[in-house]
Amino acid sequence: MTDGPETIVETADAVKGSWVYRIAPVAARPYLKLARLDRPVGTWLLLWPCLWSMALSIAGYGLLELGYIALLFAIGSLVMRGAGCTYNDIVDTDIDAKVDRTKSRPIPAGEVSKKQAWAFLAFQCLIGLVVLLQFNNFAIFLGIGSLALVAAYPFMKRITGWPQAWLGLTFNWGALMGWAALDGALSWSAIVLYGACVFWTLGYDTIYAHQDKEDDALIGVGSTALTLGQKTKPALWVFYGLFFIGLLGAGVLANLGLIFYIGIAFAGTQLASQIRTVDLDDPIACLQAFRSNIEFGGIVLLAIILGHYAVW
Repeated sequence: MTDGPETIVETADAVKGSWVYRIAPVAARPYLKLARLDRPVGTWLLLWPCLWSMALSIAGYGLLELGYIALLFAIGSLVMRGAGCTYNDIVDTDIDAKVDRTKSRPIPAGEVSKKQAWAFLAFQCLIGLVVLLQFNNFAIFLGIGSLALVAAYPFMKRITGWPQAWLGLTFNWGALMGWAALDGALSWSAIVLYGACVFWTLGYDTIYAHQDKEDDALIGVGSTALTLGQKTKPALWVFYGLFFIGLLGAGVLANLGLIFYIGIAFAGTQLASQIRTVDLDDPIACLQAFRSNIEFGGIVLLAIILGHYAVW
């Protein structure tokens, strides 16, 4: 890794004024960039399905137990999202160097060597393993089952025009884990939630992929932004519509009350707004729409919790 604060390049789509570039030690910044801590939206998108699934199953559990499990998922989402991004950057170094938005990432920017990145990946995975081992045996084996999906994901853009579908299968494993961590088993509610969340990811990551569509076309890698092209917005209505239906179905299977459906209807307006207002040819607008899913996730979580306890 090169030395000196002037050599640490701010990632193109980092949160402006991120603490990573303001107060983190200079020597740590390339590794924090590898873990995407200057771009926390991915951690939230990994965490929300875990918490939604937990919330579907919370009836009968105490606050301390729920808080402890939620904290484990928060730590796990942080480190495993970082590990996944580090692994992707190792695999995609040559591609990232050719894309304007990603050429400032630590490996193509020369801030971290691949050997250092592999060591950092191992460190993050060790923390993730410690977190995973705090769960029951069923959840542990279920969590291990996601590794094949994670390992294959970076290669999907090389062999398919639908890598976002594989990301959906990978990134929403927490929709199964949340229920399993509490109950030591799965339910149809969690399974339906998982299937629904695949379409949520298809929607938001297709919007995100439109930032790179010109570079991706030149390089020759696939994305749903390229596959769908001018049909993206109609496809987004389908993706988010299927997600919305699945989310309602998960609520029905979990016997949630009326206020859940009111809350989900409100949340649905946010998804509809994403589709109506986003300019798919404006990278900044695509990034803003993508990031708005953080707030969406919070609305859904609140709706599920109130669906258990509000007397409506």
